[in-house]
Amino acid sequence: MANEKTYEGSCFCGAVGLTVSGEPAAMGYCHCESCRHWSAGPVNAFSLWKPEQVRITRGADNIGTYNKTPQSYRKWCKTCGGHVLSEHPGMGLVDVYAAIIPDLPFKAGVHVNYQETVLPIKDGSLKLKDLPAEMGGSGTRVAE
Repeated sequence: MANEKTYEGSCFCGAVGLTVSGEPAAMGYCHCESCRHWSAGPVNAFSLWKPEQVRITRGADNIGTYNKTPQSYRKWCKTCGGHVLSEHPGMGLVDVYAAIIPDLPFKAGVHVNYQETVLPIKDGSLKLKDLPAEMGGSGTRVAE
């Protein structure tokens, strides 16, 4: 692990800091209503990591948690309200929002929940109706 690339990120005010190490399991965009509503945007850019690759480096006691469903435990800074990450226990992955890791070379490989899109994106990337089959979805592809 010593040779793995490490990226640092933080909430909006910097009170909560984290590092991610290695390579993410996946990067892409989620178009579901829950992510749109949570992020206050038409899409949410995600980077998925194994839990052991994510480390809170400061402000752990300043993190709030909300789970609308058992699939996602959304976490934010109690000081500024800045979103930090979502734990996805069923997938065994943590979504560290791509926007809070400024040096991560973000390369979207997939659009998930594209059936719910309000902002069609014609970028040639894979578009899935919901989630990949290995993550509990149908794995059904949809057209751009």
